[in-house]
Amino acid sequence: MRAFCSIQKLLPVLAGLAVFALIQPAGAQAAASDTLPPVPHTKEIRVRHVLVIGQTKGFEHDSVSAAMAAIYNMGKESGLWDTTMRTDCELITKKDLGRNAKNLNYFDVIVFASTTGELDMDASQKQDMMSFIKDDGKGFVGIHAALDTNYTWPEYGEMIGGWFDQHPWMTFNAPIVNEDPNFPAVRHFPAEFVKYDEIYQPKDWSRDKVNVLLSLDPAKLNYENNPRIHRADHDFAVAWTKMYGKGRVFYSTLGHTEESWEDPDIRTMYFEAVKWALRLTEGSTAPHPRPAAH
Repeated sequence: MRAFCSIQKLLPVLAGLAVFALIQPAGAQAAASDTLPPVPHTKEIRVRHVLVIGQTKGFEHDSVSAAMAAIYNMGKESGLWDTTMRTDCELITKKDLGRNAKNLNYFDVIVFASTTGELDMDASQKQDMMSFIKDDGKGFVGIHAALDTNYTWPEYGEMIGGWFDQHPWMTFNAPIVNEDPNFPAVRHFPAEFVKYDEIYQPKDWSRDKVNVLLSLDPAKLNYENNPRIHRADHDFAVAWTKMYGKGRVFYSTLGHTEESWEDPDIRTMYFEAVKWALRLTEGSTAPHPRPAAH
């Protein structure tokens, strides 16, 4: 009975507190909420995921970190993809790795950022990577020295379009022709332009198997006393696209120097290349004849 009486006596006090809370100024309520810790947010999960590999088993380019960071930042700033950066090849597999480690089933595009030499991949990993592109229809983007790797893996050369065979002019002011101005990755380039970069000469490569986007202007090159020139046709592609089975493949030799990754033109090219490989845009992979000499 006493307890009941005590509760009755408290009822007016509790009612008063409730009214006080309701009539408090908005500022006072906000001030009170400011003292509370923020509600934790889980990481936003994006639909598309990009795996950037920067493993080097041969020559090590100073620009590898800059290239990897650029792809990461492009995805973050645009909100179009999340990026996982690795300097090993462990994630290039379809096996369940456990430990919250991702595998190829998680990713939509693989980027090789100036990889060199024979990468640490066993036969099953190689098979899974080719299946990722060829059968699953996922994408591949090769940056610069991605052409200077995996020489003992024939299917890799078939997938990317060829292999490195010297850079006849080293790093120089390269005279470049835009062969496919309708393609998203090179649409921002003029018909002819110059970039200070190292241009690879490809071997086991043919333009009838790729869509050449950019190439060196053969009329503006110096061929004298240069034993590193091996292509008698003087056809030096700078960027191309192709299909490998169901998958989209993009490659460009641009991006040798660290400074090139501060160039808005180069960043735009690779940004649009990743978007295309992710099937966010459309662009041709059909081969076309070499442009007529100027």
